Amino acid sequence: MLLAVALAGAPPLLLLDEPTSAMDVEGRHAFWATMRGLADRGHTVVFATHHLDEADAVADRVVVVAGGRIVADGSAAEIKRRIGGRTIRFTCPGLRAGLAALPGVTGVTALGDLVELATADAEATLRALLATRDLLPDLEVRGATLEQAFLQLLDTRPGAGALR
Repeated sequence: MLLAVALAGAPPLLLLDEPTSAMDVEGRHAFWATMRGLADRGHTVVFATHHLDEADAVADRVVVVAGGRIVADGSAAEIKRRIGGRTIRFTCPGLRAGLAALPGVTGVTALGDLVELATADAEATLRALLATRDLLPDLEVRGATLEQAFLQLLDTRPGAGALR
């Protein structure tokens, strides 16, 4: 109902705060299809969200604001490219010793049988993994997520992030 009121009169600019926070999956898909249609017809849709996966999927432009300052502005792909590294994920039911010592690895996370390696050099890490393991079931290599980029941009430790 509130969306219908907001769209009455076909406003050229639509400002939304956390628009999908209480929606189910089907509702979110329908909502974003409607927003994409508006944008395709020349309307500007600005939304604030903590759901960075949605911003990554639907936004043409992402602006990260912290402390009243813009710390990043560009497409989601441009912002994600600002941070280095890749994530290697695979199923590892057996021994995990030595994963942190592999070339390029900057972090190891495990949840059940699933292992995720953060790496600054995905090729070197993969070569080392393949040299020591016969199988890497469910192998995935991914670039940084928008959430990872966001966290790095806002890292306030000395010498880290954009807000030094």
